[in-house]
Amino acid sequence: MALAAAAVPGHAQVATTVPLQELQLDRTSATPAKRTDRTRARRPGEKAPAQTTFGSQPGSGAGTTGFVSTSPKPRPKPPIGAPLALTPVGEAAPLPPAAAGPARRRLRVPPPTTTTAYVPRPGPSVTILPPPTLTPPIRRAPLAEEDPFAPTGIHAGAFLFRPAVELSGGYDTNPGRSSGGRGSWVSTVAPELAVRSDWSRHELVANLRGTYSMYEAIPSLNRPTFDGRFLGRLDITRDTRAEFEGHYLLGTDYPGSPDLTAGFSRLPIFQTIGGTAGLAQRFNRFDFVVKGTADRVTYQATELTNGKTFSNDDRNYNQFGAIARATYELSPGLKPFVETAVDTRIRDLAFDRYGLQRDSRAVVARVGTAFEFSRAWVGELSVGYTVRTYKDASLPDLRGLLVDGSLVWAASGLTAVKLSATSRADESTLPGVAGVFRRDVGLQVDHAFRRWLIGTARLGYGRDAFDGDSRADNRYLASVAITYRLWRELWLRAEVRREWMRSNVPGVNYTSDMALLGVRLQR
Repeated sequence: MALAAAAVPGHAQVATTVPLQELQLDRTSATPAKRTDRTRARRPGEKAPAQTTFGSQPGSGAGTTGFVSTSPKPRPKPPIGAPLALTPVGEAAPLPPAAAGPARRRLRVPPPTTTTAYVPRPGPSVTILPPPTLTPPIRRAPLAEEDPFAPTGIHAGAFLFRPAVELSGGYDTNPGRSSGGRGSWVSTVAPELAVRSDWSRHELVANLRGTYSMYEAIPSLNRPTFDGRFLGRLDITRDTRAEFEGHYLLGTDYPGSPDLTAGFSRLPIFQTIGGTAGLAQRFNRFDFVVKGTADRVTYQATELTNGKTFSNDDRNYNQFGAIARATYELSPGLKPFVETAVDTRIRDLAFDRYGLQRDSRAVVARVGTAFEFSRAWVGELSVGYTVRTYKDASLPDLRGLLVDGSLVWAASGLTAVKLSATSRADESTLPGVAGVFRRDVGLQVDHAFRRWLIGTARLGYGRDAFDGDSRADNRYLASVAITYRLWRELWLRAEVRREWMRSNVPGVNYTSDMALLGVRLQR
């Protein structure tokens, strides 16, 4: 059997040696197959002549069209060295001679028709619009990277504890803050603890900090301080919450204070303990809070150098009050508020050491706003006015302007600027003086020369105005410090500081210079 392949563009053709009467063309062919032999009629009883069959027999149940369902026999390979029978390109391979039998004609396959290119039918015109202008997405400022030297804290159940202790020592040229005072070596221990809850609802926060300063040359100036605050929030509903606060403050009168008794051998300690409780309700963007307050202030007796004591019971009092605050959220970064407060102070003794009745009532009104602009400006600022009226008609009303605020400006990733202002009206024991207005302003700049080396510069100014007397004290502060953060748990710190006061009362001006070295351990 000879096999040849003919290449026609777009078609492939294979010649086989099967009888023409069994050859079936595809129904889609352009020319149908026709019977080409003329056989004579058989006589009665005559059998049909045997026909020679070529190729593989179809399997049982095979149809007359489609693919061959039986596996064809392997085609014998030509012997090595035998010439291959090739058919020139463009010619059809000739069919092998048929066996003896009726005459048959060669089937010719018509050449393929020429295919014409596809031409779409005319339709409605389509207007091609220009591509839309793409607006680049707004890039948000990246979040501030976590401080690699910040303490990680200790997780205990649902609380996070951040303990720390700072030890420092140095020299103070005038620890008594008096005119012509002598110097002394000083050492300070300052432990602290911060606690925060990690609940899905409600919140509890605690901040505790204490110090104890010891002066080697002047032990009478040794003094402790402690400031502890507990804040709690109870979420009753989505828009209703209860707020609680407890605080405890321990300290002494500052050295050089006019309220100190002359000839003391140890600074008297005072304590303030109290708390607030209130209810807050949110109406969409409007938030309203009402709180009640209660405080107790007590002073220890002053120990004198001659071994006697001087009572300070006339300085003890109870204070009760109420606070109302309304806040409206203009935007997530701007929340103005209005606040008013009233309180009543009741002394343990009806008359003080000079025979004055110092029971009083006060009213405070404030207006301000909390703001946060693009994470670079964060803070709160308020302006208010207070009036305190005393039971004794000989004491003038303590009234004045109150300015409080805190502003943090992230000038860059390395520099931060902090501005603070505080105002408060304190009690006084001086005869004829209703109280003291203390106003302080501070500026602090922190710059990171390296992530582990932080420089700090501070400037401060304070003014103490004695209402009922012409005395006015102007206090100043300037300091430069450097902090070397070895790792998260250990920091080293060095500071040089100057404090001085200038008053319109002669003999009370002072200047004090300090140099301190310290280490901070934290977790």
